[in-house]
Amino acid sequence: MSTAQVERVELDQLTCWRIRVAGSELLVAQQGAQILGYRQGEQPPLIWLSPDAAYRAGQSVRGGVPICWPWFGDLRRNPQAVQAHYQLEQAPAHGLVRALDWELLGIDEEDDAVTLRFAYDTRNQPLEGWPRDVGLTFFVRLAQDLGMSLETHNRGDTPLTLSQALHTYFAVSDVRQVSVEGLQACRYIDTLQDWQELRQQDAPVFAAETDRIYLDTPARLSIVDPGWGRRIHLDARGSRSAVLWNPWIDKARRLSQFPDDAWQNMLCIETANVLEDVVQLKTDERHRLDLRLSSETLEH
Repeated sequence: MSTAQVERVELDQLTCWRIRVAGSELLVAQQGAQILGYRQGEQPPLIWLSPDAAYRAGQSVRGGVPICWPWFGDLRRNPQAVQAHYQLEQAPAHGLVRALDWELLGIDEEDDAVTLRFAYDTRNQPLEGWPRDVGLTFFVRLAQDLGMSLETHNRGDTPLTLSQALHTYFAVSDVRQVSVEGLQACRYIDTLQDWQELRQQDAPVFAAETDRIYLDTPARLSIVDPGWGRRIHLDARGSRSAVLWNPWIDKARRLSQFPDDAWQNMLCIETANVLEDVVQLKTDERHRLDLRLSSETLEH
């Protein structure tokens, strides 16, 4: 007997699904196959969703896990091989699929887990300015933890190069009190310091606007949050790069769907394939980017 509850909900202009399994709750939108919210039991949410989030067709929701694909960030900052696939003058930030409707292939219920399967097929829904034959599949599995997997299948007859990220907004008690384990000794590009390459010494902490691309990242990163007495684990496969981002005070005032003080309670760690970690696929090759989120209580 399944203990799962699956409910379709309409949030303004967006169709979403709310899933409850074993005390955990997940909210996912069909647009962008975007995870909007996730919490375990009675603890604060693990994934942050802006209090000012707007649920509008054709516009990515602020928070959750937007899917950035087939490029990340500013296309002009991507390797030439990624840029070469796009044919229009103006390239939107973070790729082409964040604000498009994906197809829901199915919702599969097991005893203590629910898996949602979404697809975006460029044969059925061609991407303007990006004439490639690709099948994208996104799996979201809610169980004791939350798993997500983005699979790209190059069905075209020429090689494909892309960058991508699962742009996860994490909820934290106070970003000034948290640290991120696992990045010690990693190289990183500081985009706020003229894209200099630097090397991380201790675990990163936050005292100003942060926008860094880490390279050669380990399989596990962890957010240590003493205020909420927990450690959030990010376990990744198919990725050797990650982006650390917090807008801080001034930039927060300029962001859409973002309260002025919301920077205090969120931290983005984007599980990625960027810069030298781009994905290169020959004809009929596939790549999977996997991320699993879990949490544990901090030992005092």
